[in-house]
Amino acid sequence: MTGIANDASYLTQEAYERLKGELAQLSGEGRTEIARRIEAARDEGDLKENGGYHAAKEEQGKMEARIRQLEHLLQNAVVGTAPADDGIVEPGMIVTVELFGDEEVFLLGSREIINEGDDLKVYSEKSPLGAALMGHKPGDTVTYEAPTGKQVEVRIVEASPYKA
Repeated sequence: MTGIANDASYLTQEAYERLKGELAQLSGEGRTEIARRIEAARDEGDLKENGGYHAAKEEQGKMEARIRQLEHLLQNAVVGTAPADDGIVEPGMIVTVELFGDEEVFLLGSREIINEGDDLKVYSEKSPLGAALMGHKPGDTVTYEAPTGKQVEVRIVEASPYKA
């Protein structure tokens, strides 16, 4: 998975379709429903002390932020199938590494790939660790620079495609 633009994220086709559906729902029904709730709360009178109005406006702000996030993500996504099960580390892989003597398991890619309810750490392929691991295979040892400036050595134990 080489050549991904700086602001692009890898998404499986399934994740892309799921996020497209969420965007359609939020942009359509979601906006209509929140506008209805704001109007109903506005009809109750004094807006300064109207908890329902303020709650609806806050929810509207969060929803609009999610819509912008989804639009950006979908416009800049690199959509593909799940990576090959060849052990080569790339976005969409579950990677097991040995770090500071402990094993750590995580998904390399976008948090949006994982299913709701999956309790899995996610590291971006653009993070220092993710970038260092890209293209390597189990048994390889790589070094990356931590945010503290310290050089950290990591050994790849296993890499396999995430099964959604």
